[in-house]
Amino acid sequence: MKNKYKKTLIACYLGFITQAISANFAPLLFLTFHRTYQISLGRIAFISTAFFFTQLLIDLFCAKYVDKIGYRRSVVASELFSAAGLIGLAVLPGIMPDPFAGILISVIIYAMGSGLIEVLVSPIVEACPFEHKESVMSLLHSFYCWGSVGVILLSTAFFAIFGIEHWKILACLWALLPLYNTFNFLTCPIESLTEEGEGLTIHQLCGIPVFWIALILMICAGASEISMAQWASAYAESALGLSKSLGDIAGPCLFAVMMGICRSFYGKYGEKIDLSKFMIASGTLCLICYLLAALAPNPLLNLIGCVVCGFSVGIMWPGTISITSGKIPLGGTAMFALLAMAGDLGGSIGPYIVGTVTQNSGDNLKTGMLVGCVFPAILICSVILLRRKKAEICNNQKLTHPTVDGMQKIVEKNNEA
Repeated sequence: MKNKYKKTLIACYLGFITQAISANFAPLLFLTFHRTYQISLGRIAFISTAFFFTQLLIDLFCAKYVDKIGYRRSVVASELFSAAGLIGLAVLPGIMPDPFAGILISVIIYAMGSGLIEVLVSPIVEACPFEHKESVMSLLHSFYCWGSVGVILLSTAFFAIFGIEHWKILACLWALLPLYNTFNFLTCPIESLTEEGEGLTIHQLCGIPVFWIALILMICAGASEISMAQWASAYAESALGLSKSLGDIAGPCLFAVMMGICRSFYGKYGEKIDLSKFMIASGTLCLICYLLAALAPNPLLNLIGCVVCGFSVGIMWPGTISITSGKIPLGGTAMFALLAMAGDLGGSIGPYIVGTVTQNSGDNLKTGMLVGCVFPAILICSVILLRRKKAEICNNQKLTHPTVDGMQKIVEKNNEA
């Protein structure tokens, strides 16, 4: 019976690769947009802001409406939005009076698809009857990392062989993946995470202490990940004297590789490892990496801190999802959407804090990284609190939530399995 869900799992793998394309392809073209369309760098910087802000809005939308629309319709729409946005990126700038408007519209369209993927893929896999869900979830999220590496390397190779002036062809080629995956999601089995009417509302979720701890953990995970990834290229350039393009490969690309290795490792051996202990160890390693990036006197050691940090943050996002869904089995789509929103929020405010401190300290990046140590420090404390909340949550649920009968049935069913 479980074999029929392999197609579902493959579709979700490709879904995360699609999200990686959406997040990483356009930034490779920022200077090309600047030179080709005479768009100021200030306006180009707004492209990333629009992408992440759109994802945040989609997270909020999913929390309220996806259960009514249905998982299948929503996840198929995610692939269509992603494909349409990538094709639009190749077409709209050349036919609109303002090329920047065409780029921005395209980015917003595929950001809608990316946001839907981010929210929907995890609960779709969580609802499948797989053994060792924590390992499956970690392996699933590793495909975003491998997708990011693939997009950077394959796009760089395409530009080197055919010339960056043919980037529009590559955008259309990347759009073929979500178009293909549309048919996968149309035909694969998709189960509901909760029975109709049993999923907790946003108001009910906000009354559960462990949910707030999980939100804080997700914010810090996003901040720890993106703050370091954003500056990995700069460290690669200063440490190895590389060009910007090679710095992107040696910095962010290696960061993504290490993050993928972590998630793949837990995906294979997770059933033998205590997840919360692994997350605490990872958080400690993350703190060490930030200190190494901030305080080490050698630029090469700074770079090593940046790259190894990718391994340390790899488990945080999928691990938080697994722990939270285990403690709040009726969290439903609203829980997954709000967790995704928290991660995106951390990915937005973390780099801003590091960048602001860096600027105010005379462009001293190491000072910014030292302040960034607060993210893994809070992350470690949050994981420890999640460990200690296990017994307390069941009691809180019985006292405050009318859906506890349904929750108790799920818990008993999981214990029997």
